[in-house]
Amino acid sequence: MNSSSSTMNEEPDALSVVNQLRDLAADPLNRRAIVQDQGCLPGLILFMDHPNPPVVHSALLALRYLAECRVNREKMKGELGMMLSLQNVIQKTTTPGETKLLASEIYDILQSSNMADGDNFNEMNSRRRKAQFFLGTTNKRAKTVVLHIDGLDDTSRRNLCEEALLKIKGVISFTFQMAVQRCVVRIRSDLKAEALASAIASTKVMKAQQVVKSESGEEVTVLQAFFIPN
Repeated sequence: MNSSSSTMNEEPDALSVVNQLRDLAADPLNRRAIVQDQGCLPGLILFMDHPNPPVVHSALLALRYLAECRVNREKMKGELGMMLSLQNVIQKTTTPGETKLLASEIYDILQSSNMADGDNFNEMNSRRRKAQFFLGTTNKRAKTVVLHIDGLDDTSRRNLCEEALLKIKGVISFTFQMAVQRCVVRIRSDLKAEALASAIASTKVMKAQQVVKSESGEEVTVLQAFFIPN
């Protein structure tokens, strides 16, 4: 009886563990410590080969957060199985499109961490093109959208925001900058920023505006019609 219950709980446990790691990695203050920890990177590498797609995607989100810290990149790249597992995710035919793009993005970041010559740079571009080929014609390129989110002021709100963004098909990854109430989102090129803003507005407690650069180079927010309060 005990063995059957542990089998039943195996996947939820894997998902809760990797989600916990992802949430820890979302905080820039934790990123160096996570990579220095002897168990975290090997664990995330194992999760990349997990049969449950949400576990794989969550592990990749954690790795994407960790790779934002430049001092982590060499250690991550040198970790046994890291680059091979990323390649496997990219090349596996059953991997969802957004997950392939995310894995490709991490691979490129780590691969370019010590690149100096043109051949390596060309190889990186070639790998990116291969990953994009797997995705089909609608996923040729990803783009970054910066959102200023009114109401993004604690962990529970961030979790609400995460849940809203994860429901959108075409969202690849996102990073929160809590101190300035911002979220940097990587999305497929065919997804509009308005879809992100609508999802965040649906939480009823937060409103989002896209941050863009003006012609003079200053950051300004774009106010969408449905964000104007009554």
